[in-house]
Amino acid sequence: MKIDRLRAFMTRDGIRPRVLVAIDTDEGITGWGECYNHGPDRALPPLLDYLADFIAGHDPRRIEHLLQLLLQQARFPPGALGLAAISAIDHCLWDISAKALNVPVYRLLGGHARDRVRVYSGIYTAPDPEAAADTMDMLHEDWGFSAFKLSPYRIDIHANRWGEVVRTSAEYFRELREHADAGFDIAFDAHARIFEPKLAAQLGNALAPYDPLFFEEPIRPENFAAWGELNRSVTCTLATGESLYSRFEFLRLLQVGGCDIIQPDICVVGGLLEMRKIAAIAEAHYVTVAPHNPMGPLATAVNLQFCAAQPNFKILEYRLPNTDVLPHGRAQMVGEAVGDAHYVHDPYLPREGYLELRPDRAGWGVEIDEAHLATDRYIRWERRVPKRPDGSIAFA
Repeated sequence: MKIDRLRAFMTRDGIRPRVLVAIDTDEGITGWGECYNHGPDRALPPLLDYLADFIAGHDPRRIEHLLQLLLQQARFPPGALGLAAISAIDHCLWDISAKALNVPVYRLLGGHARDRVRVYSGIYTAPDPEAAADTMDMLHEDWGFSAFKLSPYRIDIHANRWGEVVRTSAEYFRELREHADAGFDIAFDAHARIFEPKLAAQLGNALAPYDPLFFEEPIRPENFAAWGELNRSVTCTLATGESLYSRFEFLRLLQVGGCDIIQPDICVVGGLLEMRKIAAIAEAHYVTVAPHNPMGPLATAVNLQFCAAQPNFKILEYRLPNTDVLPHGRAQMVGEAVGDAHYVHDPYLPREGYLELRPDRAGWGVEIDEAHLATDRYIRWERRVPKRPDGSIAFA
């Protein structure tokens, strides 16, 4: 079997752009993958075309060999764009390899370590505690979710005294615990918006008495030693890793005891092969894995295969994919951007808060609608970058 060609597609999922990749073989098998693209997404298709020339004519089942070939094309370790492109190529190679044997990808990873994969839902608006609890009840009723993630901030963190930010966040979580089902897990994502680690520790310790599932990425990812100090300063479970790229960065984070849960993104780090290596290092440090997964339904299918086979898996981030499964009124409650994400015919949907495996389906277990991808459905996405009262740019 040989690689015949690579095709890249620009599409959308609600208000988010998506970059999907197909690799075709001379035996008629096509593998699919997804890039992380919350950046200069239009730069990815030409980069993918460039990388395609190196793997054309090769056996797609030699995954380690081909990824090493691509990684060594760069004089320096590739960054966000390079690894996003390589991630999607990796996905395609695994999909082809599993389809050639007519098995799910997780069968190639040692088989499934669990029968189903627990997921959590983000609540992307900032409702009052009673409304947030109502949204959780709705998601539990509709899909069985029992784990959720919100922002911890209740007021503008730049325009208010920090002590007041901490007080209002803790008060909100206390009230939310009073209204929400006692069995629900609730996590908070601080989005790396806090510059000083000591301030991050104050917020984490204020939330800790109310038992957060985890406190996610309160500070920037670059300084690993600072993460070690932060983790020793907080009493709640600390999670991070969505902004890190390779097993070498995760090793440095884990060597300093920088977190309790890692959150690598399978569309960022170089794909499933690198994800497995990262998770193995975490396992040796007694750290669990909760993959970062804000992408589309294809990325969810890729993550599911990883999670099914990974022994130190914790929980998977999950976004309901489109209007067919999330009526408009329900979407407004969750804060989802309802829109056009129909490029996957049969996305994985939660049941009792879990995604079920599909042992009778080969590869990722989903079918891609190529006719839907035939038209470029690109939509531009921009981060909302905040400003401080003095006019300087704050962390987003």
